[in-house]
Amino acid sequence: RSKPGGVKGDTLIDIGSGPTIYQLLSACENFKEIIASDYTDRNRQELEKWLNNEPGAFDWTPVVKYVCELEGDREKWAEKEDKLRKKVKQVLKCNVSKSNILAPVSLPQADCLLSTLCLEAACKDLNSYRAALKNISSLLKPGGHLVMVIVLKETYYMVGQRRFSCLYLEQESVEEALREARYDVQCVEVTPNRPESTFSDFEAVLSLVACKRPA
Repeated sequence: RSKPGGVKGDTLIDIGSGPTIYQLLSACENFKEIIASDYTDRNRQELEKWLNNEPGAFDWTPVVKYVCELEGDREKWAEKEDKLRKKVKQVLKCNVSKSNILAPVSLPQADCLLSTLCLEAACKDLNSYRAALKNISSLLKPGGHLVMVIVLKETYYMVGQRRFSCLYLEQESVEEALREARYDVQCVEVTPNRPESTFSDFEAVLSLVACKRPA
């Protein structure tokens, strides 16, 4: 497993950011600019609210402090929030089922793609998952890195009282889909779920870094 800090570059595109920033907190140390994206207007609005420091924005401070502590300096949290706000240059609409997922916007290929808990929620079957992986790949330079966090063997998750379905994925099928999309998986880590979890039935979280093969 390559150590954190190994993946860096000029531009990172986050696919399916949701209304959250936690996934970008370490990335903002390693990239000059970040582009966030999400399918729903509400999620993008929530993200913009935090980025613009508007009243009523969600308070991520405890999470930012925790990440700073993991990185070795809890007191840097305000500096990190400021850095992240400066580095996120755009929040775009994305649809992973389209071949140009950011249409009508087109961007130069990025050094890194990040996707956390997105494709398994957006795709209804393995074929559409494989297709989505190829669609997002068009945004990445050959030789660039794809960083993913994926839930394994999940069929549903709850947000408050609402139940959402999720594509059941096994590690083997994820790695096979990546190979098919011309990636070499460089490191993988599997974290089992705690049995008392009630908001979802996932078995484990798979974190991975893969490199896009040169054409």
